[in-house]
Amino acid sequence: MWPFRAGFHPSLPAIAALSGAALALSACSATVAQRGNVPDPEKLEQVKLGDTKDNVVQLIGSPSTIGTFTDKRWYYISRKTEKVAFFNPTTVDQQVVEILFDEQDKVLEVKKLNLDDAQDVAVVDRKTPTAGKSITVFDQLLGNLGKFNKSGGKGAGG
Repeated sequence: MWPFRAGFHPSLPAIAALSGAALALSACSATVAQRGNVPDPEKLEQVKLGDTKDNVVQLIGSPSTIGTFTDKRWYYISRKTEKVAFFNPTTVDQQVVEILFDEQDKVLEVKKLNLDDAQDVAVVDRKTPTAGKSITVFDQLLGNLGKFNKSGGKGAGG
């Protein structure tokens, strides 16, 4: 039964317009993405100074990443982002746990960081020069002319 008055039937353009409006409104809702994993706070509290790497892994699991220049820094990272329609995603929450180990691979320090501790990194857009020749589309299209076997033989050797 139609929820309209008797004898009224919505036209196809009206239905299409309403459907389009509903689709446009649904595209504006934010898409939330949760990535990474921060250890359970209760288990993290069990990590004590002097614990070994093996103890840390048993308590809270493997790190999200290990330091680039040293294996003495472990990071557990979690980030929550929201994206609306076609815009770039924005970070709404970020949690980082950094565990620093000493030379004997024992816990030296445990730091908890959040989005307020984040720092912007300036991206350098310089290009590294490389040796060689820059090939254009024209060079690519015509570059092999005259390089084919002219002897009329078949195959590479003849």
